[in-house]
Amino acid sequence: MLLQCVVLCSLLAFVVSVASTSPLVGVHPLDEMYFESDIIRCKDGSKSFHRDRLNDNFCDCLDGTDEPGTSACPNGKFYCRNIGSSPKFVYSSRVNDGICDCCDGSDEYESSIGCPNTCVMGGNVNYIYKPRTNLKSVDRKLGSTTSLKDSNTLMNLQDVVKNLQGMKLVFALQLLLIGFLLILWMLRRRARSKRRRKNLPLIRSAN
Repeated sequence: MLLQCVVLCSLLAFVVSVASTSPLVGVHPLDEMYFESDIIRCKDGSKSFHRDRLNDNFCDCLDGTDEPGTSACPNGKFYCRNIGSSPKFVYSSRVNDGICDCCDGSDEYESSIGCPNTCVMGGNVNYIYKPRTNLKSVDRKLGSTTSLKDSNTLMNLQDVVKNLQGMKLVFALQLLLIGFLLILWMLRRRARSKRRRKNLPLIRSAN
């Protein structure tokens, strides 16, 4: 029983750690180590700042080193990971501006819109999410002359992408649950076999 509790606690700790560790917003993977220290120096060498000021929506470095994930610095650049497509940098002024510049939608992480992940479909297309009742404005902002039927197709495609993302999460949780139940089953089976081995000499001596 104690071993089962230990396994359960370790499994829960692993899930929490995986959920809590996320990469820095807008930072290139090669630059992540640059932001690990408590005191970080601006890349232009002008001054230094404490790590608490990283992405705090206030520009401390003229080159935007301290605000890779916000639009506070006019000279800053936001890195789109775009897994499944081509990664790229966009200007910081485009972060949380209501337009999906990254095909993975990472530049609108605090925006009120929901950006579909189009990286697996080729990506590199700017989407603006609007309600279905405002299809003409969507076409106008996308710079297209598509018909109402094409706009409906676009919206349906966005819904399919969101559903697929939700299915991925459900599938991962199901795999985790199955693995946990498998571990419990193996532990119970091992405990039963140990009990049988202990009781076997007692049965023989009684006979």
